[in-house]
Amino acid sequence: MAQEKQAIAIIGAGLGGAAAGALLQSAGFDVKIYEQAPSFTRLGAGIHMGPNVLKIFQRIGMDQKLIDISSTPSHWFSRNGLTGEYLSRIPLEGYGATYCTVHRGDLSALQMDTMAPGTVQFNKRLTRLEDNGSDVYLEFQDGTSARAAIVIGADGINSRVRETLLGAEKPNYSGWVGHRAMITAEKLTKFDLTFEDCVKWWGPDRHMMVYYTTGRRDEYYYVTGVPHAAWEFDGAFVQSSREEMFEAFAGYHPVVQALIEATDDVTKWPLFNRNPLPLWSQGRMVLLGDACHPMKPHMAQGAAMAIEDAAMLTRCLEETGANAYAEAFALYEANRRERATRVQTVSNANTFLLTQEDPSWVYGYDVYAQPLRDKSVA
Repeated sequence: MAQEKQAIAIIGAGLGGAAAGALLQSAGFDVKIYEQAPSFTRLGAGIHMGPNVLKIFQRIGMDQKLIDISSTPSHWFSRNGLTGEYLSRIPLEGYGATYCTVHRGDLSALQMDTMAPGTVQFNKRLTRLEDNGSDVYLEFQDGTSARAAIVIGADGINSRVRETLLGAEKPNYSGWVGHRAMITAEKLTKFDLTFEDCVKWWGPDRHMMVYYTTGRRDEYYYVTGVPHAAWEFDGAFVQSSREEMFEAFAGYHPVVQALIEATDDVTKWPLFNRNPLPLWSQGRMVLLGDACHPMKPHMAQGAAMAIEDAAMLTRCLEETGANAYAEAFALYEANRRERATRVQTVSNANTFLLTQEDPSWVYGYDVYAQPLRDKSVA
């Protein structure tokens, strides 16, 4: 078996894992990221990156590059899905950095460019890891293995690292699904309607969030939240259809109907979450993002929390040094648990920005401006 020893191994090259890799490298740590996908592709759909995240991206020099390719809405509009009445108009400017909506794949590509070549190892599906006290042994499906002083589990809601720490446990199905579709702006020109840069259409028990994913405004994306009694399908998602969408949003505003009419391809995803975990780390292993505190996507802050985690974890490791990893992990949890839990709770409740409110507690937050709380406060 091929063996290599690295100071820090990150499992998963998603947005949180890639942020951790870039930030830790920038801080001088030796890092390898192990990603189960066979190669990088422009996967995913739209995503929000608020000012709280752009302040972190400034540290690795990718904030302006992201702004250049993104849509930068001035407001988040909330509208009654049936009547079109405005429920709130929330400014997205004035929080110390830009608010971006972008294609997740384009964001991932920028993140990959912030790291040294060879940092991300693809086709590395983790099958086993063992903390033997002096280091952590990692074994992959392709027959290779590695050793690391620290392992960061950034491998999502079905995290193998979380399973190693806490045992196998399926995530909770929330009773909701999300439909996702990307629409070309060209298809919208046939409708004599206004399509706002960033708007959430709210119904009594469902919603549709819509925004542009490029600075060229040539991709318009929607994601829904719709009650669905049970997830009875295999796989991460299934195909949906315009007919299913029309049924789910029957009687909704003409703009919603036009978006559905313009849809060529739509998929349906189950929304899962977990109860707050009893621990975030153990020994030489630590969790971040969805591996640690998954949430419904209704605040558009799930990836942001993973990136904030990455920044705080890096900050704590810089504070203590990698050899004092246990102290760093305790400091990290003490400085992240309260905020991540609050965002998780509000996101799951699906009330954020429904009515006029001040979101500065979310967007005005700067992970680097927070005085580090003593680890005994965790």
